[in-house]
This record gives sequence, structure tokens and C-alpha cells, in this order.
Amino acid sequence: MEPKFEELQTRLREINDLEAAAALLNWDQTTYMPPGGAEARGRQLATLARVAHEKFTDDAIGRLLDDLRPFEASQPYDSAEASLLRVVQHDYERAIKVPAAFLTELYTHAAASYEAWARARPANDFNAVAPMLEKTLDLSRRYAEFFPGYEHIADPLIDESDQGMQAASVRALFRELRDQLVPLVQAITAQPPADESCLKLRYPEDQQRAFGEAVIKRYGYDFSRGRQDKTLHPYMTKFSIGDVRITTRFNEHDLGDGLFSTLHESGHAMYEQGINPAFEGTPLANGTSSGVHESQSRLWENIVGRSRSFWQHFYPQLQQSFAQQLGEVSLDTFYRAINKVQRSLIRVDADEVTYNLHVMLRFDFELALLEGSMRVRDLPDAWHERMESDLGVAPPDDRDGVLQDVHWYGGRIGGVFQGYTIGNILSAQFYDAATRAHPGIPAEIAQGEFGTLHGWLKENIYRHGRTFTAPELVQRATGGPLSFAPYIRYLRGKFAELYSL
Repeated sequence: MEPKFEELQTRLREINDLEAAAALLNWDQTTYMPPGGAEARGRQLATLARVAHEKFTDDAIGRLLDDLRPFEASQPYDSAEASLLRVVQHDYERAIKVPAAFLTELYTHAAASYEAWARARPANDFNAVAPMLEKTLDLSRRYAEFFPGYEHIADPLIDESDQGMQAASVRALFRELRDQLVPLVQAITAQPPADESCLKLRYPEDQQRAFGEAVIKRYGYDFSRGRQDKTLHPYMTKFSIGDVRITTRFNEHDLGDGLFSTLHESGHAMYEQGINPAFEGTPLANGTSSGVHESQSRLWENIVGRSRSFWQHFYPQLQQSFAQQLGEVSLDTFYRAINKVQRSLIRVDADEVTYNLHVMLRFDFELALLEGSMRVRDLPDAWHERMESDLGVAPPDDRDGVLQDVHWYGGRIGGVFQGYTIGNILSAQFYDAATRAHPGIPAEIAQGEFGTLHGWLKENIYRHGRTFTAPELVQRATGGPLSFAPYIRYLRGKFAELYSL
């Protein structure tokens, strides 16, 4: 092996160790840390971010990359060596544009902002966190300015999460998708709503947790390399390929809340657990984009976890776990309840048909905030008006309006939400490709077997990590570029049956 390549790998793994330590501190902050630790935790996270950034932007990294260009050219494009050098070069060129002092300020603020949001949301007090959000907006604009030459100020932020995409391309995609979704939403919501009362009975938390964890273990989530804990806003985090954790939340009077959060986050986690172990500690050992990552959570949560075939196998087990609540409820009633389409307030609880309208609202607000055409103080009223116009329902308070998502209060505005809709689109495209390769997958799901689907995903998506960009990966896995045709076909097929369209 080229000695300088080995030296680069050693340096990258040292940086990754610092980033993993920061991720562990962040996980602790959102799960078990007492509120009194917030100020110090912000300082600790900022210190680790600064040191990692300084190590990565060291001139020695740049010299190694320059010296290794002939070596990279001698390797096949999809080799681990060439891919790592290509990805590190991309990340290095971005990182050297951002001063370490700025990152210190950003991470210190992010930790404080999260704690302010955690207090403000249950108190329904947007004014308490608005000054923090104004600073977040300022920091997000300043970050974008480190990357001059953009067409829209959001472009550098979007590119960081979904490389190669810009505000204009996302807007065009959303506009076309919206034209397909709005008539479908209108046709469904014009009909009598499904009865979801069976989901709103009392479901003890410990039993919910046991059932959800049993399901994701069957999916393929490896609990010897992961665990699940509670938090305010569910997420997945990774400290190594051997330690990929998920968080969830439970509502004892809403069975779907915790269950589908668990299924969702397990999809993220299985992606990270499935990355080639040889990539450990390097930038290749991550998902390739937010959109591809989200495709995995939405595939396992919705396409699999809300399918009739899935519940043909698991519903009798759920009835056994909750005999008093579900013993007399038919599979058809339950299936319609978990797929109820309605004009709802909360994004993470939204059904598959209306979900993307929630995302588009947030994406448009991000662009407006960054452009300066909207002020932070205008958000609550703008949120109320847009929800009323797009979904026909308006939040009664800020708790279920502008305060509901943690993302902006975690230190960044811009490049946050587009990945959710891109992920929805790709979830159907990947599943379509998997079932074309293995037509027996739906029948296996009906038997509670997921090995073929999980295996296809590991082979075609997971193991590659960041070896390929998202467009390259989609082309290789599906035989074509990103397309929302399979997604619309999936939605129309599923909900036409449910609502007799």
C-alpha cells in the first residue's frame, strides 16, 4: 500500500475519533444529560469541533492529497482508495473555507439553542427562543458566505446535505411533485376519514417498546451494535459501524407515535450498520446524502411497515400484546387507521400523502429566511397562514406550529428539509428496483421475512457508504436517475385501494 495513503488514513481516523466523541456528547445531551450541563456541553462540543476542524484543514492533509493524485489516477474509479481520496478532496476543499473560530461559535450556540427549544416548546413560548433563532439565521447566512459564487444563498447549505443539488433544482422538483400530490390529497380528504380510534387507547410504554424492538430486530437492526433510548425528537446517531444507536419517543395514547418512529430510525441505522467495515473511521463510512439516508428510513417505516402484507404477519402478534385494546379490532380497520390520510398539524405524524406538503412549507420558509424576505418574528403567523392554505388546518399554538421541529433550533437553517421529500421519492424507486430483481419480496414480507430486501439494500446501497454520490448510486442501483414516477405510482396504487378512488 502507498505509504502516504496509509498516513492519510491514520490522520482521518484520528479526526473521526474526535467527531465520534462529539456525537456521543450530543447523544447524551438529548437523552440523559441534566439541564444544568447545557452550558458546559456547548463548550465541550465546540472544543471538539474546533480541534477536529483544525486537524482536517492542516496543510499536511492538503499536501498528502496533492502527492496522492497520481496514485488516485492509477486506481479504478470505484475502488476504496480512489473513492476515499475523491471524497476527502471534496470535504477538504469545503472545510478550508470555514474558519475554526466560526465553528466554535456555531457549536456553542447550537447546544444552547437546543436547550432553549427544549424548554420553549412545552411552554409554547416562541418568543423565548426567537433571539436564538435569529442568531442561528445569522450564522447560517455567514456559513453560506464562505462559499461565494452561489446562485442562491441556500445553495451551499443544500449542497452540503445533498451534493449537487441547488435551491432551483429542488424548487423545480417540488413544484412538479406538488402538482401531482394536491389533487390526490383533495380527492382523499373529500371522503369520510378512516376511523383511527383504535390507535388512541392506552398502550403501556414498556409493551410498545418491546413490540417495536422485536420488529426491527426482524428487519435486521443489530442490537449487538446498537441500542434504543428515549428523546424529545427521535434520531439516529453513529459512533462507529459497531455502535449505531437510535432514539424514539412514546405516547401511551397514540400507538403509532412510538412504533413508527422506531421503524423509521431503524432504517437509518441499518444503513450505517451495513457500510463496508473496511471504511471504518474514514469519511467513506457514512451515508452518501440526506436524501438517500432518508429513503431508507421511509422505506422501512412506510413502504414496508405500513403495508398490508407486513401486518398480515405482525398484526396477530400486536393483538396478542394488546389484547384488551385490539382483540376485537379487525386487520382491515387497523390497516386503514395506520394509513389514515388527514390534514394534520405535525410533520412527523403526517400520513404519506400529505407529508411532503409539510416539507415544502419548511423548505420555502428556509429560503425566505435566508433571502431576507421573511423575518424570524414573522414565522408564527406565516406558519399559521401557510398551513391553512396548504393543508386546510391551522395550529392553535406555536407548540404544534413553528416550534414542532428541532432542526432549526439545533443550530442551522437551510439544507435541512429537502432530504425528507427526496428520501420519500427514492424509497419507492429503490423498493421498485429491489422487487424487480426479487419479485418474491412482498410475499416474504407477509411471512415476516426481510432477508432478501435487506440483502439487496446492503449490496446495492449500504455497503458503498460514500463511495458514490447520490446520483451515481441511484443510477447504479435502479438503472436510471432520480424519478418520482415510482413514488406517485406507489401512492396512487395504495391509496386508491384504501379510498376507492
